[in-house]
Amino acid sequence: MAASPHLASQLAVNVLDAHSLLAAFGVLGVGVVLFAETGLLIGFFLPGDSLLFTAGLLCTGSATSGVHLSLGPLLVAAAVGALAGSQCGFLIGRKAGGALLARTRSAKLREGAQRAEELLERYGYAKAIVLARFVPVVRTVLNPMAGALGVPARTFTLWQVAGGLVWSLGLTLAGYALGSSIPNIDKYLLPLIALIVAVSLIPVAAEVLRSRRAAKEAR
Repeated sequence: MAASPHLASQLAVNVLDAHSLLAAFGVLGVGVVLFAETGLLIGFFLPGDSLLFTAGLLCTGSATSGVHLSLGPLLVAAAVGALAGSQCGFLIGRKAGGALLARTRSAKLREGAQRAEELLERYGYAKAIVLARFVPVVRTVLNPMAGALGVPARTFTLWQVAGGLVWSLGLTLAGYALGSSIPNIDKYLLPLIALIVAVSLIPVAAEVLRSRRAAKEAR
């Protein structure tokens, strides 16, 4: 029996491509991908930033791809996936300690774990947890690192919710705003995604520069 077109599209989905994920799984896929990226170490490669931005864009109906999402359910799915995933990662880190990260063979994951630990040590819990949301890979490994390093659960929950809402809803609404104002915006999707990822790194870059400047002045 031949597979249905919808089933075929799901089987052929490219998990590294935001548009492919959205075409196959829609709003539900956003929640699942964000949960996996922020809660499970195996999800470090998933395209969280570009997925949120593209999903917001596809809510406007201005794209010519044929995929249309509803903004309300999308915002709920994005927030729930991002917040539940982060909390799950923290609990895994609290239970398993650093064992999972110590056993990984991925150089990218090990580098991300080192950067996450440096963020926690340099900026304190609140800033590190919020800033990590905007750095790919680091937002995956900081959550279990926070659990393994004994960050208080109440502190972690408060700041991961704050950072998670700014990240997930902010990028989604940015895509929606641009899609509402520019016709056929999907023609410019790739450069826009590159731009939004670069912009998302500005808070971290600004904090690093401020910290270095303060360290020089203290000498």
